[in-house]
Amino acid sequence: MSEFRPCALVPTFDNPATVRGVVERLREHLVDILVVDDGSGAAGREACASLQREGLASVLHLPHNRGKGAAMKEGFALLQQRGFTHAMQVDADGQHDLAAVPEFLRAAAAARQALVLGYPLYDHTVPTVRLKLRKLTQFWVDVETGRKGLVRDALIGFRVYPLASTLRIGARGDRMEYEVEIAVRMARGGVPIVNLPVGVRYLAKEEGGVSHFRPLRDNLRLSWMHCRIC
Repeated sequence: MSEFRPCALVPTFDNPATVRGVVERLREHLVDILVVDDGSGAAGREACASLQREGLASVLHLPHNRGKGAAMKEGFALLQQRGFTHAMQVDADGQHDLAAVPEFLRAAAAARQALVLGYPLYDHTVPTVRLKLRKLTQFWVDVETGRKGLVRDALIGFRVYPLASTLRIGARGDRMEYEVEIAVRMARGGVPIVNLPVGVRYLAKEEGGVSHFRPLRDNLRLSWMHCRIC
């Protein structure tokens, strides 16, 4: 892969209070940004539409909510059609330290076939339930990849995908399990893995923090995904 043409990819579902800030900070490092609106309600949809009207980002509106994984797959396919080689995927919830973007892009440019994954450096705001889920997920990811720590964190929404191998290898999941599945399948498919740290802070509700994690539903989806892979 001789060319390196990255674009930021921001999947969002009802993040009206934070998506603009994420896009504005991303523009300090990348001009090309695609926001995929995964069937947001009126406020979230308008927040995305205003970004496009003001020329801050290109926006793909999906007619109804299909899940983060489905939104990412739609975004990957569109970016490849537009001639981009890599997607710098960042969640729209404002949790990640976007000062890490240049380091991730440098790593992707230096190893253009690699999947560059973030692993979180949490502060005091992290919910205990999230830490427990990550430990359980990490156990199964280590089993599935056959190597402890090859993928240091499979849940974080801060990573650089090489589009060609991401779309070629693919993953079935359409919701939050997609990020775990695609990381495992790419590692098992021989794609080089680079792990880099990124700061994570969970926003309070009054700061616009929104969580779409549903413990029963999402843990069942993750469990079924691990069963399929194993």
